[in-house]
Amino acid sequence: MTEPTFDRRSLILSASVLLATPALVRAQAPARLRVGVTAGPHAQILEAVKPVAARRGLDLQVTEFSDYILPNAALAAGDLDVNSYQHKPFLDQQNADRKYGLVGVGFTVNFPIGVYSKKHKAFAELPAGAQISIPNDPTNGGRALLLFQDKGLIALKDGVGYRPTVADIVRNEKRFRFIELEAAQTARSLDDVAAAVINTNYALSAGLNPGRDALLREDPKGPYVNLIAVREADRDKPWVKPFVESYQSAEVKAFVEQTFQGSVLASW
Repeated sequence: MTEPTFDRRSLILSASVLLATPALVRAQAPARLRVGVTAGPHAQILEAVKPVAARRGLDLQVTEFSDYILPNAALAAGDLDVNSYQHKPFLDQQNADRKYGLVGVGFTVNFPIGVYSKKHKAFAELPAGAQISIPNDPTNGGRALLLFQDKGLIALKDGVGYRPTVADIVRNEKRFRFIELEAAQTARSLDDVAAAVINTNYALSAGLNPGRDALLREDPKGPYVNLIAVREADRDKPWVKPFVESYQSAEVKAFVEQTFQGSVLASW
């Protein structure tokens, strides 16, 4: 029986192709992801995520929004691939109200909500009957009222969960008057009210320092850790894991700690 013969040139060519394959893969265009965020810290953090994601083959195209409603509407409509700006109680409420079918795929940061004032140096200085603005959406408005209850300033009906309303207040000894405004407007209301409950991203955008300026501040533990959301149909797409890993990287955590000095907390 004769031994099989091999074409040396063919072997060299085949080896060259195999060796070149990783380089060819690396040269492929990165997957482009349209990411929605709210202006302020979420947008700043995504800028830090971009170079980390690029090393994982993702090209992040970030769109900033000025409210809490449009990023989910855009994601559900297919105008975005992913968004990063909300906590689970808010996402759950949006899904229930609007039938979006969005899911969380990874935790990001926490923004402890706070009470601010231009007229008073301490919360105890607020007079009886003082007007206090709070967000008007069910989850953040409820979050504000839970903060006041946790501080012993009001009492709410039993069993209200994470979305109490002003109608659920059963004790209000100082007769505070809660003015419900769009979350983005609460910081702008500080000239007109005794105090305002302001989400951290809007407080920072207004030049407030949560660690120094908040009269009261939420305990950072609890259900209000923000998350990365995608459409249910996309949760197992190949870009989801590298995007989450990029966000939850050591580089991004260091950026959050150095940039926000405790105003925003990395929660992974």
